[in-house]
Amino acid sequence: METKGCFINGKWVDTSQRLKVTSPWSGEVVGEVSLAGPGEWESAIVAAELAAVALRKMSSLERRQMLEALVAGVRERQGELAATIVAEGGKPITFARGEVSRGLMTLSIAAEEAERLGGEVLPLDLTRASAGRWGITRRFPIGPVLGITPFNFPLNLVLHKVAPALAAGNPIIIKPPSACPLTSLKLAEIYDQAGLPAGGLQVMASSSALAETAVADDRLKALSFTGSAAVGWALKGKAGKKRVILELGGNAACIVDKGADLTWAAKRAAIGSFAHAGQVCIAVQRLLVHREVYEPFKEIFLKVIEQEILAGDPAVEATVIGPMIDAKAAAKVREWVQEARDGGARLVAGNPGARNLIPAMVLEAVSREMKVWSQEVFGPVAVLAPFEDFSQALTMANDSDYGLQAGVFTDNLANAWQAFETLQVGGVIINDAPVFRVDNMPYGGAKASGMGREGVRYAMEELTELRLLALKV
Repeated sequence: METKGCFINGKWVDTSQRLKVTSPWSGEVVGEVSLAGPGEWESAIVAAELAAVALRKMSSLERRQMLEALVAGVRERQGELAATIVAEGGKPITFARGEVSRGLMTLSIAAEEAERLGGEVLPLDLTRASAGRWGITRRFPIGPVLGITPFNFPLNLVLHKVAPALAAGNPIIIKPPSACPLTSLKLAEIYDQAGLPAGGLQVMASSSALAETAVADDRLKALSFTGSAAVGWALKGKAGKKRVILELGGNAACIVDKGADLTWAAKRAAIGSFAHAGQVCIAVQRLLVHREVYEPFKEIFLKVIEQEILAGDPAVEATVIGPMIDAKAAAKVREWVQEARDGGARLVAGNPGARNLIPAMVLEAVSREMKVWSQEVFGPVAVLAPFEDFSQALTMANDSDYGLQAGVFTDNLANAWQAFETLQVGGVIINDAPVFRVDNMPYGGAKASGMGREGVRYAMEELTELRLLALKV
């Protein structure tokens, strides 16, 4: 069993209050971490203020080298990191390795972007009175950042906060999820072993109440939060004057048009719905299929689930659906599915499973009032629904309080463009499921799905202040 302290100002700090970390698959204790108290939070914020002065003075080369050191450390320990993700989060090993690989990409992109964070030259001689004047813009670090991260991507979503913060010259304090703190503490080990600046990265497991107190602290200049909509918007209300970036999930729609490649669409939608037990904020939840191809698509989709979507031990290579993160999350999924069935929906694939493991479940005849349509299930559940024409499909997809990403399978360029112009989401993914993400692209949502953008360069812009120098020559 691993035992970890808090990582504060370049040192490991043990506290009297401990948190046991248990495997959602076996129920075994896989680690124990120290919980930060008020004193530890105060030390971390003071250290971040001091580190902000040092990081602000770093050259572009020094910031790049700092991130390259993290790349080397993560690469050296990628097998260990993947195993930790499986142990504490129940993510199937294939997807855990993929997460570590993506984490390396995120850091590598940030190392490159550290050298490209610049500005532009503007002509200001637009009137006779401003003759001989030029403008220069430059981005400056915003200051200490607080990052609050979720359980489902305990490495890469942490790095989507750490990497752009460091690349922009900001120190960052990470409050990891209570269910999965070990992975981010291993990242702190890598930072420590690389000899990087004290206070630049600090990681502390903590109660939510103390993290909320830190959100309101004016010494922290930005909050980057990934998690539920209810918590995220509540934290925004407590954040005061600081910059806020919220990535809050959704109930993504995926449209299958009548000219689409049904086999490709079915395979991608199945992975998009059920990988990591659907515990992905851009997982396919509402699968909208043109009436003319509804039955053939459904047949292929259900066959793909039967043959390729294995639920079970996350340590097994072929597993797609591992356990839900805990019993409460599993109970919520079962409750919502039963509520839908009681209201007339049909379960055409799957069953409620047992303990934390739920196999792929597919529902038909779901009404818009049911939670499995209108809210975020965050579990291995997909809703199948037909549409008559493409405009109706777009209306159905927009029938949601959320708007993170949407997928559209179509061979019609006009329909693809109409989707791009019409769907109220942060990203429209053509001929793939909405779960598609590459780590350099802007990522974030509309409506209840959040504000601001992640994706390294875009997050760096969120974490910097644009300043103008006006010159008269």
